[in-house]
Amino acid sequence: MVSWISALKLVPWGEVIKATPQVVKAAQSLLKKKEAQAEAYEHSASAQQEAQHLSPPTSTGEQALLLIQQQELRITQLEQSQRQSLEIIEKLAQQNAQIVTTVGALRTGAQRLAWACGVLGLCVIGLGIYLFSR
Repeated sequence: MVSWISALKLVPWGEVIKATPQVVKAAQSLLKKKEAQAEAYEHSASAQQEAQHLSPPTSTGEQALLLIQQQELRITQLEQSQRQSLEIIEKLAQQNAQIVTTVGALRTGAQRLAWACGVLGLCVIGLGIYLFSR
C-alpha cells in the first residue's frame, strides 16, 4: 500500500501548477462579480427606497409589487452566482479526476517496479549462489 506522502510525491505537480492560475482567475472573477452584484443590489435597493420616499406607493399592492421586483432582481443575481460557482467546481472536479487517474497509474507503475526489483534481486541471489558453489 502506498502511503499518502508517497502518493503526494507521485502527483504531477507541474500540471496542477499549470492549471492553478485558471482556477484562481475564475475564483477572483467570481468574487469580483459577487462584490459588483452586491453593490448593484444595494444601489438598486437604495434607489428604490429613494423613489419610494419621493413618490411613496399609494397602496399595499404597489408596495408588494416593489418588493417582488427587488426579490426577482436578487434571485437573478444569485442564479448567476450559482452558475459561476458550478463552473469553478466543475473545473476543480476535472483537475481532481486527472490527479486521481495519474496517481492510480503511478501506483500501478510503482507496484510493477517493486515486482521487477524483487525478481531481479532473486536473480542476483541465484547468480551469487551459482558463482560461489562453483
